[in-house]
Amino acid sequence: MRIQNIHAHFDDFEFTAGGTFERLRRHHAGTFAAEVVVCTDGAAGHHLLTREETAQIRLEEQRASARIGQYGVKQLHYPDGSPCLEGYLEAGPRLQAALWKVIRQFKPDYIVCPPVPADPISGVHLDHLTVAQAMRSVAFLINVPHVYTPEFPEEKGIPEFIKTPVILNPYDPYMRGGNTFDLAIRIDEAFDLIAETSWCHQSQIIEWLPWVSGRTSLVPKDFADWKRLLRDRFQRQNQDLGIQSDHLHEFFVLTGWGSCPSLDQLLEDFPGIDRNISDLPVLKAKIDRLNRSID
Repeated sequence: MRIQNIHAHFDDFEFTAGGTFERLRRHHAGTFAAEVVVCTDGAAGHHLLTREETAQIRLEEQRASARIGQYGVKQLHYPDGSPCLEGYLEAGPRLQAALWKVIRQFKPDYIVCPPVPADPISGVHLDHLTVAQAMRSVAFLINVPHVYTPEFPEEKGIPEFIKTPVILNPYDPYMRGGNTFDLAIRIDEAFDLIAETSWCHQSQIIEWLPWVSGRTSLVPKDFADWKRLLRDRFQRQNQDLGIQSDHLHEFFVLTGWGSCPSLDQLLEDFPGIDRNISDLPVLKAKIDRLNRSID
C-alpha cells in the first residue's frame, strides 16, 4: 500500500487526510509507505514574519509533523529547480511536469489531492484549485514516459511502466458550499495523532489562521485546548455534509481521473469506512459507470 498526498500548502494534509493515513499505516503494517507532497513554498502564510522566515519555519513544521506521523515529505519545485510560489501557481506544463515526475518517482497506489469544484457557488482557495486542475490534467499522462522528457530527460534503457493510481479528493474547507463525499472514514482512533501532527504547525494554528480569519477566539491556549478546537472543526464538517454523528470522519470522493478500483478493493484497502454514512450502493453504481467508460 503506497499512498501520496499532493496538496498546496504545509498543513493541508493534517486537516484533510492525516487520520486516514494513520489508519492505513496501522492496517497495512509493514507494507505501508506514505508521502506528502507540498506544492508551494509556504512563504505567504504569515502576517509578521518575512517571506523567507515563513517559508523556512513552515517547512520545519511539516518535517516535525512527518516524524510523528511516519510519512515522507517532499516540497515540489518546477523542473528548473525554482520554487512554486503561493498565489502564483499556474496549472500549465511546468507544474504538470513537476507533478508527473514526483508521482512517477513514488509510484503510489492511491493519490489524495484537492477537488475541482463543480458548483459555481463554491468558494475556492486559488492554490488548492490550481493543484486540483493540474492533477486532473496530468493524471492520464502519469504512464506516458516521454511526455515531459524535455524537462526531465530520460535515463537510458526501457521506460518503466508506472501503474496509474486511484485518485481521491478530500473534503476541502475552502470549497464552501461545494463539498460532497463517496467515502466517510471514521478517524476517532487516530484523532490523538492528528492533534499531535497538526500541533506542529504552530505558526499557523496559533498565529496566522486566527489572524487572517479575524477570529482571535480560535487561538488555542494549550494543546488540550487545541484538541477541543480541532474536534469542533471535524464536527463542523459533519454538519456541513448533513451528517448527524458524534464520530469524527474524513471524507473522500472517488474521481475518474486515474484508475478505478472495484468496491471490494476499496473496502479491503481502507479500514474504517463508515457503512452507515457512506452510500455503498451509490458508490458501486458510480464505479460501474466509470468502468464502462474505460476504453
